[in-house]
Amino acid sequence: MRRAFTLLEVVVALGILSLIGAITFETIGSALDTRDVLEEEDQSNQSARVALDRLRRDLRLAYLTANTSAVNTYRTEFIGKNNDPDSLWFTTLSHHRMYRESRECDQTEVTYWTEDDPTMDGAKVLLRREAPRIDQEPEKDGLISPLAYHLKEVNFRFINPKTNEWLEEWDTTGGETPNALPRAVQIALVFLVADADDPEKLVERPYATTVLLHYADKLTTEVSSSDSTTTEDNN
Repeated sequence: MRRAFTLLEVVVALGILSLIGAITFETIGSALDTRDVLEEEDQSNQSARVALDRLRRDLRLAYLTANTSAVNTYRTEFIGKNNDPDSLWFTTLSHHRMYRESRECDQTEVTYWTEDDPTMDGAKVLLRREAPRIDQEPEKDGLISPLAYHLKEVNFRFINPKTNEWLEEWDTTGGETPNALPRAVQIALVFLVADADDPEKLVERPYATTVLLHYADKLTTEVSSSDSTTTEDNN
């Protein structure tokens, strides 16, 4: 004869099912949090690669015109400001024509700067402006595109080919470096990403590289490889 479940047995069974459900829910939640953190890490790596690659292409072909006094000539500049975060403005030969028959040249004026990140409080977004007309007005006209979000720091350093010293700022309009390009530019980006152990906490992820400028003067004397030619990419 089949015996019905007692009330105690039903309560115990429900308790076991509830415990299994709670453990399963917690496991799934933890797995989803880990997945989100890993996806954010991948997004950070991808953003760093895109931003650094774009900066490399622009900086390698940075140039200055030798004669700025002739009639109908334009003034080219290379200016890096030690802001918080830093900004950069220069002329380069990296412009890519989208259409073969378009009346464009490879000369362009680019600006890199940051603004508040609309997707994360306290973070910055790295912006790039490209203007086909070189007019010494880095905040006017041109196409603006975001390169990287969730940034805490953007830093540039410049090596002086005459003194072999790293400088925090560069200005071709006067000072120590009139009408001269830095031999190399060091780029450092610091991203904010969720901590793998505590997704509610943000941690820093640094990425860095050093770019040699093709049209810059060579260094006057040999410098240590750790300062001038080492490339440190965490991507």
